[in-house]
Amino acid sequence: MDSQQVFTLGQQGLYILLMVAAPVLLTVLVVGLLVSIFQAATQINEQTLSFVPKIIAAVAVLGFAGPWMLTTLVEYLQRTLQSIPSAVG
Repeated sequence: MDSQQVFTLGQQGLYILLMVAAPVLLTVLVVGLLVSIFQAATQINEQTLSFVPKIIAAVAVLGFAGPWMLTTLVEYLQRTLQSIPSAVG
């Protein structure tokens, strides 16, 4: 296994990580922004007001995109484990 294969494997892993985490992170970001705008408009400065909608949105996205996320991760793991014999020998 040479350094190019190691860098390629690491790059693929980071890409999969970003692709799988993006739906949850973007949803929580958008919900947080909307709650912050609402808080600024109404002058309500309650910390838990921003926390609860983010958790609800994250759980909803995980329920909706969870099977796709799990399938993507399992396929990546299978490809990685199946490529071990060719990388070693």
